[in-house]
Amino acid sequence: MPKAWIQDRKKDYYYKKAKEELKRSRAYYKLFQAASKYHFIEYRDVVLDLGAAPGGWIQAARKIVGSKGFVLGVDLKPIEPFTQDNVRTILGDVTSEEIVPQILEFLPRKADAVVSDASQNVSGIWEVDHARQIDLAQHALNIALATLRPSGNFFAKAFQGDLLDDFAKKAKQYFEIVKVIKPEASRAKSSEMFLLGMRLKQQS
Repeated sequence: MPKAWIQDRKKDYYYKKAKEELKRSRAYYKLFQAASKYHFIEYRDVVLDLGAAPGGWIQAARKIVGSKGFVLGVDLKPIEPFTQDNVRTILGDVTSEEIVPQILEFLPRKADAVVSDASQNVSGIWEVDHARQIDLAQHALNIALATLRPSGNFFAKAFQGDLLDDFAKKAKQYFEIVKVIKPEASRAKSSEMFLLGMRLKQQS
């Protein structure tokens, strides 16, 4: 990685805060801030976290749902185990057709919220990276539609651009409320945005 990027990260407020507060990544604060503001994760909820490694979003979700909720993390990479009984992690590919049955086997019931911080390796070619990220968000949406309870919520990483507008329109077919937001902890110069879909409509 470029030295300048590493130096910037070390100066970053949320990077340092995560180190001090023993969070697995600075991404913890993105989910916690967004969920605290929009209330798409609540106490006792069942949460599915896609692209969960190294576990920052799992930590944030577990803090909100408390000991009575449940969090399942999915990633291609192994996630260091959590000590809490109501947190599970599995190895899985969110782009695979086999992932939904695997997830449903581990969830205690349909999820109240599906969140995705899954991301591709950045190529540096804007059009390619934007398209890849929206494709991943679409896979996350497909999983959400198969695993969410009625009125459940969805929150997924995307990148700014034309394809995000189209993706938001598609999400409006399924959710009563759709917003594109940027949590304070998301770096200002990053094109990273998050799509929030709230209250899954009854599917015929």
